[in-house]
Amino acid sequence: MKTAAILYQRDGYETSGKRLMGRQAASAGFLKALARYTTGESLYCFTTNRTGFEDFCQQVRPWLKNSLSLQWIPANNPQSLTQPGTLYKPDPLITQLAWQRRYGNQQAYSLCGITHTLASKEVMAGIGDLLIAPVEPWDAIICTSQTTKTTIQRLLETQADYLAQRIGAKPDYKIQLPVIPLGVDCDTFLQNKTDKNIRRKWRQELGIGADDLVILFVGRLIFHAKAHPVPMYLAVEKAAQTTKEKVHLIQSGWFEDQQQEFSFKQCAALLSPSVNPIFIDGRQSNIREEIWSLADIFISLADNIQETFGLTPIEAMAAGLPVVVSDWNGYQETVRDGIDGFRIPTLMPGSGCGLDFAASYYDNSLNYSTYIGHISLMTAVDIDACAQALTTLFNQPELRQRMGENARKHARKIYDWSIIIPAYENLWEELTELRLQATTKTHLNPGIPSNPLCDDPCQLLSHYPTKILSNEQVLSLGSMAKPERLHILQNIWMTNFGADKRSQTTIIEEILAIIAQTGSLTVGEILTRYGGEDPSAKIYLSRTLVYLLKFDILRFAINIHQTSP
Repeated sequence: MKTAAILYQRDGYETSGKRLMGRQAASAGFLKALARYTTGESLYCFTTNRTGFEDFCQQVRPWLKNSLSLQWIPANNPQSLTQPGTLYKPDPLITQLAWQRRYGNQQAYSLCGITHTLASKEVMAGIGDLLIAPVEPWDAIICTSQTTKTTIQRLLETQADYLAQRIGAKPDYKIQLPVIPLGVDCDTFLQNKTDKNIRRKWRQELGIGADDLVILFVGRLIFHAKAHPVPMYLAVEKAAQTTKEKVHLIQSGWFEDQQQEFSFKQCAALLSPSVNPIFIDGRQSNIREEIWSLADIFISLADNIQETFGLTPIEAMAAGLPVVVSDWNGYQETVRDGIDGFRIPTLMPGSGCGLDFAASYYDNSLNYSTYIGHISLMTAVDIDACAQALTTLFNQPELRQRMGENARKHARKIYDWSIIIPAYENLWEELTELRLQATTKTHLNPGIPSNPLCDDPCQLLSHYPTKILSNEQVLSLGSMAKPERLHILQNIWMTNFGADKRSQTTIIEEILAIIAQTGSLTVGEILTRYGGEDPSAKIYLSRTLVYLLKFDILRFAINIHQTSP
């Protein structure tokens, strides 16, 4: 049975540092599961020096089966990878390894990467390079979701079209793109969820009553790179006021800086005053393991293009919690709407509305954080739908119980590491079989991206949201359109972020005023009236409208589910 050597660098598997990232948690979970569930006789470590191998040994020894040995393959002797058969790298950037392999025998071993975020230009460039790098049919990049695979295929297709124009021939990509999700250790989560002592301890420690409702968010507390919290605050507040329940919103994670912390807490106090906000440091191992036990509902309204899978909803499902998530990227595949919880509709403006951001990011006028922050601010989650989902769960404890049990069973059946590791090993074996059996200047045409590897995210990622903004959609005023409430949003840093990339305040006020008079306007009427014949003005207007929808300044006059795009 062929296996894989693990390309090991401590940072990629480190979960005890100050900056805990999703890729690190996922990779550490994978390494632990591989040590526990592998059918091989050895674990292979591929590092540049002996010190790295010793660190690897120290990390995996507590998880090892008794008969499993640890073997080191030095990076300066890659041809030794013939013994395991595959080199596994915990990211998708394997082209450099493919070129390195070219110095020796191309059929000596396979390469296997895995996706995390795809939004950075470095990762997009690395994906595009697959068309010209010496990757082979016995190599693979594991896509953690079908959504991720679609993004990679779009990148490869648009880059291949460019190369066809440039050199007169369209290359095909040879690499395998299997879909294998990330995994979780379901036993750990179930044990904590069913331990009433853990639940009681945490509730007492945080001042939460036994019958109070607790909503839990787990993840980095950062508005521009994970999930903007304001739609969550507005929806939770609305549900709490509707049901009159005593609600606590726990946000377990960590703040990137003091400005983020101040703004999160400011928004929670101003926009959800009926809800008790609790912020705790989710980097602590005991909190990461036990926090699920005190919650009744899990929520994650991800709205960021750097998300591709989303591990925390799976962890919540494994813990037996009903989940309320945005209908966005990988969440669309992991959470069954109406069965494990609810998926909340999302919206982006149409193609062209993010091309200037892509261009500025590519020439370094915008850094990565600012770039994805701008895109986040023109991605809207349906606040009313979220509030309704929460209200339903607040009012129906038996539904919470049923959905939580559905989620628990689904997580164990599909996402437990005992299921995922065999899928990895089957892939590595298939790659081995494939390997052993293997005997000008151009102009921009319409529809061709300016830069296939850093394209307009509203075009490339148009499959992320539930709906695309369209002329026929009818808009009316939302609850935040009142001058005093609008003033609050305009004076908060993270809700006014990127104002210079949207329509001017005077135009926004005119739009709100005329809708107040008429009752409603279509998107098309607004674009015609205020955009005229200027494409740039219409782009600014389109993303401004989604921005206004994002914070319930505007809303759909007819439920979005009942409106054809």
